[in-house]
Amino acid sequence: MAPRLLEIPYEQHPYQCPKQGTDPLCYKKWSEKYGNVFTVYLGPRRTIVLTSYAVIHEALVKKAEDYSSRPPGHTFLFSPDGNTLGIVNEPYGPKWKEHRKFAVMSLRDFGLGKRSMEGKILEEARALGEEIRKKDGRAFSISQMMQNAISNVICSIVFGCRYEYDDIIFKDLLKSINRVFSTKVVEFLAHALPPLRAIPSVRKSYQDLMQHQAKLLDHIKERIREHEKTFNPNDIRDFIDAFLLESKKRQGDETSTFTEQEHATIVYQLFLAGTDTTSTTLRWALLYMILHPDIQGKVQQEIDSVLGPNQEPSMKHRSQMPYTEATLTEVNRLAAVAPLSVQHATSNDTTLRGYNIPKGTVVDVDLRSVHHDPMLWPEPDKFDPTRFINDAGKYVKREEVIPFSIGRRVCLGEQLARMEIFLIFTTLLQRFTFKLPEGAPKPSEEGIPGPLHQPVPFMLLAEPRE
Repeated sequence: MAPRLLEIPYEQHPYQCPKQGTDPLCYKKWSEKYGNVFTVYLGPRRTIVLTSYAVIHEALVKKAEDYSSRPPGHTFLFSPDGNTLGIVNEPYGPKWKEHRKFAVMSLRDFGLGKRSMEGKILEEARALGEEIRKKDGRAFSISQMMQNAISNVICSIVFGCRYEYDDIIFKDLLKSINRVFSTKVVEFLAHALPPLRAIPSVRKSYQDLMQHQAKLLDHIKERIREHEKTFNPNDIRDFIDAFLLESKKRQGDETSTFTEQEHATIVYQLFLAGTDTTSTTLRWALLYMILHPDIQGKVQQEIDSVLGPNQEPSMKHRSQMPYTEATLTEVNRLAAVAPLSVQHATSNDTTLRGYNIPKGTVVDVDLRSVHHDPMLWPEPDKFDPTRFINDAGKYVKREEVIPFSIGRRVCLGEQLARMEIFLIFTTLLQRFTFKLPEGAPKPSEEGIPGPLHQPVPFMLLAEPRE
């Protein structure tokens, strides 16, 4: 008989930790005491927690067939109508495989990994640079600007257009995205336990969240309707057109899953998944640069040696910039922007490290535990790009850096995100030197725990590099 997993009761679950939100630090504390596979409960829901690279790789890669599903009715943030699951929430099976394959092929057709996509990203990098120049030496927060730039890249892919930063519609769109990503613990609980919504304060908060989700979905549906009016099967402009073409090909097929609601939900998921994670990573990158000016200087020396002052970066330059690549890898490792992956669930009765795990069991994957494992990374809380540089000065890729997770549920937008981070980061450091405002306190590197691990709010100065 396989051993029984350690079970941690509801009162000690991460949602009950002193810090608001799911706190992976609780998982870290428990794994140090109980090992890399253990059970926690949120009310009646049993959740298996996986920590350490070896365990996560064994489950998500070696046993991918068993650990690639999704739990029902839990990740409601990515299902705005409560029913349509899209790609993010769809259980592992034929429908998920079909839509995932379609999305990957469509994104590739619109330049993912090609120079046409580089052009869209560089257009936003230039626009961001111009907004920074307007600050004219004054201290500012880059949070909103960065989100504008990254969201516009998604808009280009999905809608076929970009927005000006001061566009009212664009501002409302981003406001709703921010509200969804700032979901409170009580709102998660209110979704899972509807009776809680009878409490006036909980009901008000939950309804506010639902309204912002509805605003996002309504905006997306309106753009889909606009595309339908101007649709030309011989001129596919963006992801919306690609989905419309596929759905029209399947007209008359009663089993087709390429429905209007599925369409809107997938676009909604692309927006959420493709905006905040990347913009947050870039904010962490700039924070580390102002806290480590010596590293910023080395990155700029490398950029200058490869690009000079005027040549724009391209993905072909990445292999020529080992220190810059190492710096961005260290940002992904240390910042751990998505400390937990979207929850998995077991597709079959299975085992792991000698434990029996039933079909349908919820699985939390603690990515942060890998990135901060002292057995993998000496002084894991230290920002040190040389971890990824060998004695010959070459960049060394480490498989244990997994900010986009691993296995069959690896982030759909990984390649796009890596392009955005490299091109925007190198563009900004080519043009500016970032510093703390004179007399400003040194920002903390600990960040704010939550579904996204965000840096504390900070101000910076941008000195043009003429």
